[in-house]
Amino acid sequence: MASKDVEHSKVEEEEETVEGTTAGGEEEDTGAQIAPIIKLEEVAVTTGEEEEDVLLDLKAKLYRFDKDGNQWKERGVGTVKLLKHKQTSKVRLVMRQSKTLKICANHLVLPTISMQEHAGNEKSCVWHAADFSDGELKEELFCIRFASIENAKAFKEMVEEVAESQVKKSEESKEGAASLADDLTEKLSVGEKKDVPTPEKKKDEPEAEASSAEKEKKDE
Repeated sequence: MASKDVEHSKVEEEEETVEGTTAGGEEEDTGAQIAPIIKLEEVAVTTGEEEEDVLLDLKAKLYRFDKDGNQWKERGVGTVKLLKHKQTSKVRLVMRQSKTLKICANHLVLPTISMQEHAGNEKSCVWHAADFSDGELKEELFCIRFASIENAKAFKEMVEEVAESQVKKSEESKEGAASLADDLTEKLSVGEKKDVPTPEKKKDEPEAEASSAEKEKKDE
């Protein structure tokens, strides 16, 4: 009888233990709320893109050509953007890695930029740029690969369109500077003419000297 009582008590203890847990072995939710020990305040995070408008935003994989190893090295998978500054209208290419948000490309889209298809692959583009993603300005050879031909085409066309607009803007600024210089030169020359005093002739001085000389001769 004693052994049966011991076994019965063990079964009751096991049933109580099972009742306190769920079928998956997790503890049953009692509904109790635990207040956090430290209250964290929200912090505004700046990306440096607040004063820029997004012209293009696509997912891609970026490569950089390693001159020392003579091979392509992956820079990261993420989002490539073309950002136009609201005041200066300058456009830059920025790409961040999707998980770490680390910048893997950051350079201006200049009029001299040239986008080319990489080795006959319609999903990839190659170009040179003076990049600043590592904190110093370096000449880099990039290759970017997209998931579709349409995205690659849209990227290439947008970069070429921006580069062309930069050329026109540069020519207009040069023409404006030249016309401004001409206007200033013209105004300066006119001002100099106005400021130069003309010598005044002394009236009757030569005639008076001549008449006095004639009188002296007549008196002699």
